[in-house]
Amino acid sequence: MAKAFYITTTLPYVNAAPHIGFALEIVTADTIARYQRLLGNEVVFNTGTDEHGQKIYQNALTQNKSVQKYVDEYAQKFADLRQALNLSYTNFIRTTDKQHQKAAQVFWQKCRKNGDIYKKHYQTKYCVGCEMEKTDSELVDGRCPLHPNQELELREEENYFFRFSRYQAKLEQLYQTQAEFVKPKGKFKEIKAFVQAGLKDFSISRLKTKMPWGIAVPDDKEHVMYVWFDALINYISTLGWPDNEKKFTKFWGTKTKPNAIQIAGKDNLRQQSAMWQAMLLSADLPPSKQILINGFISVNGQKMSKSLGNVIAPFEMVKRYGSDATRFLLLQLGPIGGDMDVSWQKFDTTYQSTLANGLGNLASRVAKLATTIKSTEKTQNKDKLFTELRAKKLAYFSAFDHYEIKNVINFINDKITAADKFLSLNKPWLDSDLATKKLKIETSIDQLIEIAILLQPLMPKTAENLLAHFQAKKIEALQPLFPRLSSSS
Repeated sequence: MAKAFYITTTLPYVNAAPHIGFALEIVTADTIARYQRLLGNEVVFNTGTDEHGQKIYQNALTQNKSVQKYVDEYAQKFADLRQALNLSYTNFIRTTDKQHQKAAQVFWQKCRKNGDIYKKHYQTKYCVGCEMEKTDSELVDGRCPLHPNQELELREEENYFFRFSRYQAKLEQLYQTQAEFVKPKGKFKEIKAFVQAGLKDFSISRLKTKMPWGIAVPDDKEHVMYVWFDALINYISTLGWPDNEKKFTKFWGTKTKPNAIQIAGKDNLRQQSAMWQAMLLSADLPPSKQILINGFISVNGQKMSKSLGNVIAPFEMVKRYGSDATRFLLLQLGPIGGDMDVSWQKFDTTYQSTLANGLGNLASRVAKLATTIKSTEKTQNKDKLFTELRAKKLAYFSAFDHYEIKNVINFINDKITAADKFLSLNKPWLDSDLATKKLKIETSIDQLIEIAILLQPLMPKTAENLLAHFQAKKIEALQPLFPRLSSSS
């Protein structure tokens, strides 16, 4: 029986073009969503764009554009990732959508009704880069460690606040009940320590006279919602909440059986696994099921920066390697884990050794050998083959079920190595006995078909090409799956 499966990325902030950190996040989510569909489950895969806040407003003014035109242009850049990375998301939500704005206001009213929203005068240090308040303990040499080149703003005004402090015990209980609520373990330990240290209420509005670009606070024309409060609600507004209760319950889940999987970068740990969960508790809604946290990607040991000229964009990767190879190169970094360091040279080396000389060379060799024998009927239903492999309880499936994508790739690479070794040991090209030769080549074809079946969630186009080629009535020579890189590209 098909199960409902829900997965969402964070919504990238549309103040810059897509970078490979978000590309890794969305490709990881896409890979998991594709795997769930292969299991026969009904999937909602959500992504989109976060379009409110001070950075957006300031950037639009700097470029002499209307804010709506500015966000429209940048939202399209993220929408373009769908084709570039062959993404299969079902929902693309923008926080400027009317449905989302309505949901945010209803959510606000629920929290206020439960006594968790109040107004007060306050003074704080504020990082525009993070769109977040900063305590002295979070600063390094008086600056935000994530945006050390930006001056902190000292803000003093009247805002609405959310009673985050009220939810310490309930969050601790949530973490105890859901033993793998955050992955990896180190990040779960980190958020537990943060909550146990005590929670402070946080500001959830801005004065409209100072920052007009945001969702209006219900019953108060002087305030707009703080961007983080507004943006987090997209995870349920995308399901039609509060109007479509049936769809919401089906995919988000219930309090006793939460269903939502969220992927985020480590700079989103607090917002996703503590702030958002407290907000859900306040609105009397089910928590998320699990938060999967990616590390940061650096380039040659340095943070990606326009000023350093070391930014690697996903569109550049696709131009150089192709869509599927880009997906693989990102996934093999090891998402849902620690920090990662990359460079064009590292990507080139992996592309050449693992893809061109690995899978690509294997496929070309087997195809060439297959032209020397009369073809046999290999056409089988790929869904049936996937089900048969799952019945064997391969480590691949256990790794996928626990979102250990690096182990999934390691399993497939081991399969490729084993298929190469089979050819090297058995040398079918030397066999004079046609029956023996045919049997060996068919074994290699079967190995490749199995590899293709397992590759479907990770490299869908490559898997489709391999299955079509090696299940044909007559197998022809194969064009290189992963062409040689041009030194000038």
